Amino acid sequence: MSRRGWALFLAMAVIWGVPYLLVKVAVGAMPPVVVVFGRCVLGAALLLPWTVARGQLRPALRHWRALLLFTVLEMTAPWLLLAYAEQSLSSSLTGLLVAAVPFVAALAARLAGEEERLTRVRLLGMGLGVVGIAVLLGLDVDGVGPLPLLAVALVVVGYATAPLVVTRALPDVPGVAASAIALSVTAVVYAPFAVPRLDEAARAPGRALLALATLGVLCTAVALALFFALIREVGPQRALVITFLNPAVAVLLGVLLLDEPFTLGLALGLPLVVLGCVLATRRSPARAERPDVDAAVP
Repeated sequence: MSRRGWALFLAMAVIWGVPYLLVKVAVGAMPPVVVVFGRCVLGAALLLPWTVARGQLRPALRHWRALLLFTVLEMTAPWLLLAYAEQSLSSSLTGLLVAAVPFVAALAARLAGEEERLTRVRLLGMGLGVVGIAVLLGLDVDGVGPLPLLAVALVVVGYATAPLVVTRALPDVPGVAASAIALSVTAVVYAPFAVPRLDEAARAPGRALLALATLGVLCTAVALALFFALIREVGPQRALVITFLNPAVAVLLGVLLLDEPFTLGLALGLPLVVLGCVLATRRSPARAERPDVDAAVP
């Protein structure tokens, strides 16, 4: 990757390792729907004026169908599901389970007709990813119901497929514009459910409100703008490799700041999932010798 690609990659690896901690803190004092609504309102308040000022709103809305699909896959469904799941799961475990995104992205790309083939190495990586997740599910989910795990699984599917929508259907839409529209739509969808419960947010402690503010500004508005730039710089599958480092950040913050245990499941599952995802998204030799097609996507 270029220096710009590496800078974006490392920034996103850290920034999107933080939300699991922030969501855990926020949902401890506020309903999940209020957390998602607040996150979207803050993000839209920062990105939408910028989009309007640059005259990008109307051209972007011409792609409203693809934007709506991206919104559902990347925000509307996953963020509420994550907030719901973290009412039961630790931030560390949630972050590590989401590390399966590149693994699912490799499968989604193959099913979508991407040119890269599933080599033996990539298939081995997928197998290791499955084993790593199985270790987690076998060692770290005692007493956890199936619904939070199903919620995280749906999040993984959404996060894995949303970048394909960006590169295939939104090549002419600036990332900030797409993010602003998606955040605004998600806020409108959740407003009828969140607004009547805003009094609960008003009574939340300062720690939870600060977590929500950071979630909306840094981990939403800033992060989405950077993520689109990363996708356009290195391609969707390699952009999702940030998920390898996100769990490490999530685990570290959960252990240090929330006193979450560093369990045997985390110790064994983390390296297996990371190694599996690295191998599963490895470029095939034939493709690697060609010009970097992924990096050429807008």
